[in-house]
Amino acid sequence: MPEFETLNVSCNGAVARVAFNRPASLNAMNGQMRRDLFAAARELNLDESIRVVVLTGEGRAFGAGADLAEDAGSGGLMVGAQTRDDLIHEFKPGVLAIAEGPKVWVAAVNGPCAGISYSYAMACDLVVMAEDAYLYQPFSAIGLIPDGGSTWLLQKLLGSRRAYELMVLGEKLGADKALDWGLANRVFAKDSFADDVQSFAEDLAARSPLALRYTKEALRFAVTASLGDTITREAQLQEVCISSEDCPNAVAAFFEKKPYAWKGK
Repeated sequence: MPEFETLNVSCNGAVARVAFNRPASLNAMNGQMRRDLFAAARELNLDESIRVVVLTGEGRAFGAGADLAEDAGSGGLMVGAQTRDDLIHEFKPGVLAIAEGPKVWVAAVNGPCAGISYSYAMACDLVVMAEDAYLYQPFSAIGLIPDGGSTWLLQKLLGSRRAYELMVLGEKLGADKALDWGLANRVFAKDSFADDVQSFAEDLAARSPLALRYTKEALRFAVTASLGDTITREAQLQEVCISSEDCPNAVAAFFEKKPYAWKGK
């Protein structure tokens, strides 16, 4: 894995950690960071030794959203055409690499998570939060709409009314409420957050790689498909799983009450 200017990337067994690394700016996402994230995501998604990727932030924030100071440039104003181009050609690939990648991506929200950083977190398959972390949609306060897929991601997770409320009122959604609303899977204590995240990721990585991958694919397909088409797609993916080397050996180990070392094939 190459080194990245704006990310810290490390691997511990089957778990990779990708951390936004601009702590002085609360990990505000500049052009280099969004390009680095896409490049890192592509590499990790292709790495057969990695099963789970933890996405987090260095310092006290997960991410403060887009770096508006950089995007405004020397003229002091954001340029509409450039913003559109950045969203489509730089932000979008990173979000899709997470949402559509074969690995399990876990957002470990260690502090404030706002704007486009919120989109990257919600694109992950699972979200864990520190007890003092929060999620924040600041767009309406500066006359903008949510972007980076937030209108799709939050509506899917919350329904249109709650999603719209969060977006236009700009509520800072704390960890406990995020858990209650289904935007987070776990809330961990601040002092033990890093250790708890690692344990959570290792527990995931110890499970069937094929089940992890194809359950994600089936859920993603079902979002926009009919019930009938979903059943058909499930059947296709089940054929892949049941025809694998892992499945019959795992079944035999299950009946023998023995642990099975997953091979992912």
